[in-house]
Amino acid sequence: MMKYFGSSLKVLKITGMAALLGCSALASAADLKPISITEPGHLVSYLPVYVAIAKGYFAAEGLDVKMITLDGGSSHTNAVLAGEAFAFIGGPEHDAFAKLKGGELRAVISVVNRGDTYIMAKKGSEPKGKDMASYLKGKKIATYTVGSTPNSITHYLLAKWGLDANKDVTLIETNAAGVPAAMAAGQADVGMATEPIITRGAEQGIWGEPIYSIPKELGPYAYSTLNVRNDSITKDPKTVQGFVRAMLRALKETHDDPAETSKIAQKEFPTMAPAALKATIDRYYANEIWSRDGQVSEQSWKTAKAVVTGAGLLKQDVPYNAVIDMQFVNNAKLN
Repeated sequence: MMKYFGSSLKVLKITGMAALLGCSALASAADLKPISITEPGHLVSYLPVYVAIAKGYFAAEGLDVKMITLDGGSSHTNAVLAGEAFAFIGGPEHDAFAKLKGGELRAVISVVNRGDTYIMAKKGSEPKGKDMASYLKGKKIATYTVGSTPNSITHYLLAKWGLDANKDVTLIETNAAGVPAAMAAGQADVGMATEPIITRGAEQGIWGEPIYSIPKELGPYAYSTLNVRNDSITKDPKTVQGFVRAMLRALKETHDDPAETSKIAQKEFPTMAPAALKATIDRYYANEIWSRDGQVSEQSWKTAKAVVTGAGLLKQDVPYNAVIDMQFVNNAKLN
């Protein structure tokens, strides 16, 4: 199902020291420890991480952080397991998958604490009621690739609604951009989507508002955490602590100063129309997508675990403490 070792990195997006030159309290570039974070896509939902870089919070902890975008399945996880990156952002279920294969990863801080996924229907073909099972039966559903959290949610919901993913629907597994493309081409009737794809698809007339909201329906959900190797925790706890402390400052900044956060978003997504970017960010604030305190609660892991178990992806139970370590969040002292 998953391959976790031996990945190679292709750098698609790097955000680093250039954003930090104006921070007077920072060490010189030569004194900073270079580390990288892999992401499965450059997404607005990961904005608190970009805030931490742009505001110099990582540099204040002696870290030069670069983002590496790896599009496809578990590539972002593989890179961390192979020692090619320090951390990845993604669902902690990847830590559970790795553990069952002999890998040891730990989620050390929450970033996205609600399921950042929505079901979209082709405009004009929205369901007239709330019976999702009847509505979806026989339809072609575009979702993300196997190994991604939206794919897991798709399988989980189908099972929850009593639908066989192989018989009752046709799944089209693609990347984020492939979902609206498939729907626009008539190859799919409904699709799983996240922002900013939702807003872009609405602007293009592919769909309207979501017909099913994962943030609303599933509640607290360990959707995207920052995850490191367990040996980073045991061998270099100082770096992990500084990493977590910087992210806690970024989460606070994201919630306390939406205007500044939006300015950083505009720099990270310069080709996105300002109105669409605003709509995306407004949706995230309204749905309480971003964690406030960095905590990964036991309930949020229970939901995440239920999704991958219900989808048939996690074959054995993996307890909270085996994949989640909140010691650094609990020990962090913010100025």
